[in-house]
Amino acid sequence: MKAIRIFTRNIRDSFKSVFRNFSLSLASISCITITLIVVAIAIILSQNVNNFTELVEGDVTIVTFLKRDITEEQTETIDKQINNLPYIESIEYKSKMELTKEMMGSSEVFESVMKNWDEDSTPIQATFQVKVKDINEIKYVAEEIEKMDGVDLVKYGEGMVEQLVSLFDIVRKISIGMVIALIIVTAFLITNTIKITIFSRKREIEIMRLVGASNINIKIPFIFEGLFLGIIGSIIPILLSMFGYVKLYQKFDGQLFSPFIKLITPEPFIYLISLVLLAIGIAVGMFGSYTAVRKHLKI
Repeated sequence: MKAIRIFTRNIRDSFKSVFRNFSLSLASISCITITLIVVAIAIILSQNVNNFTELVEGDVTIVTFLKRDITEEQTETIDKQINNLPYIESIEYKSKMELTKEMMGSSEVFESVMKNWDEDSTPIQATFQVKVKDINEIKYVAEEIEKMDGVDLVKYGEGMVEQLVSLFDIVRKISIGMVIALIIVTAFLITNTIKITIFSRKREIEIMRLVGASNINIKIPFIFEGLFLGIIGSIIPILLSMFGYVKLYQKFDGQLFSPFIKLITPEPFIYLISLVLLAIGIAVGMFGSYTAVRKHLKI
């Protein structure tokens, strides 16, 4: 019971201290707010870039053109051989006439030209459309399929796909690096801002020591104060992230520039971002207070 009373009193005193030293607290809160807004923008951008790259990678397909004179038995054999390969996510067979009808439906010109084509007269080849689990292995899978008896041609955008994979890898690393760097900078800025705040209250800490308060009893209220500063400082970034992202999503109808660049659906994305921002705000607020009391004042 005594421990609970001490804990409750520390929380109460820390909360009061935030408002009692409001002008000093405001500097810390402002620092947390500004830096968390930048962090929020970086996280939203990086996650949407990752989402875009995943969508593009998931859409890359190996189109396997079968020989025109291929038999049904050979087609079934190729189907089994492809399914037995590693990294295969899905495989879809499309016959000559299925592809012909699809092309006819896409254009009146094609319909006029192809309407009299049948199974024997159509020059279109049947295909297997193959998707892989790991885009980095697409070249290996394509080369293995090309070796199969009855396969005429394999196409997957070779060259361009490898360049895209390399580009996406760089973009991912840069976006993750930016977020980590911003979090470190945020922690540094907030820590130094809180150091200034606590240094200005050096006399208050000295009085606490004179009345016999132990080091831990002096540190705890300041750590809780950092917690409250982190929570208050994260409110505006959270609200801006939630309402701003929803507005952005609605304004652009869930996509940027083209249907291929799709934004992440707001829910539950905005809630996850909010939790991350709150966690960062609390963590750096508490860490900043702890290091400021321990190192700067050498308690």
